[in-house]
Amino acid sequence: MRNILVLWLLKLVSILPLGIARIKGAWLGRLLTIIRAQPSRIARINLSLCYPHLSDDEVKWICNMRMRHLAQAVLETPKVWRKGNPWVSKKVVAVKGLGLFEQAIADDRGTILIIPHQGNWEVLGLWAGEKKAMTSLYDPPRMIELETWIKTSREQSGATLVPTNVRGVSALIKALKRGEMTGILPDQQPPPESGEFVPLLGVEVRTMTLIHKLLQRSGSQALMATALRVPGGWELHFVAPAQDIYSTDEVTSLLALNKGIEDIIALAPEQYQWEYKRFRERPKGMDPIYD
Repeated sequence: MRNILVLWLLKLVSILPLGIARIKGAWLGRLLTIIRAQPSRIARINLSLCYPHLSDDEVKWICNMRMRHLAQAVLETPKVWRKGNPWVSKKVVAVKGLGLFEQAIADDRGTILIIPHQGNWEVLGLWAGEKKAMTSLYDPPRMIELETWIKTSREQSGATLVPTNVRGVSALIKALKRGEMTGILPDQQPPPESGEFVPLLGVEVRTMTLIHKLLQRSGSQALMATALRVPGGWELHFVAPAQDIYSTDEVTSLLALNKGIEDIIALAPEQYQWEYKRFRERPKGMDPIYD
């Protein structure tokens, strides 16, 4: 019953005009800051850790803005799921680096879109999926009632979703070798066997090796991407990663991957998911970051 109520609440939210959803999101984000909710506390820890040169006031400002964007993402994403394309594409008000994207999808080597948790990654997946066949890993939400809604939204743009297991990775490699695309969120915490510690913004963090392995096994290319929240909709950015991302040396490739993530974060630090406990696993001998 609780899950059904949550689903209906999300569907009611999806009816709100985008501008109204964002206004309400700004109010909710302000409340998260005032009550010092956990997302706000974690964001401050991460920001202070990654930007030690910033003053307390600067960290506070970014954190406050992040809570606003977090709440706006929560309230606007149900509409993205409900409306899908072509509504989403109409709300893409600008595309920076479009030439890089067009060059990539014209290349028969296949393309890995590396999409950090910033802005609204659902928008980017829907927009890109209409331009080129896309196969992506899919980890269903715990709410079964919500899974159908999300899955239908992503697939209606032409995307193929595969499970997050060996069979799914095999499907990704085959799709890339066919010259297709895949979208991967690179800044989640991988299990120990699927990641190595390398720096991100000067902090050692376990980084997924999946992208490195896919590039090596498929011979595909990589492109960094994000969908930033702007007045009236979203602005897409495509950025070429450093060539070292294609290195056969795993650590060299992972360093280039994290440098690409840093470049995307720098476009709009206030829209990055600082509330995620990205540094909860530490190299042996290092103190924990979070209580």
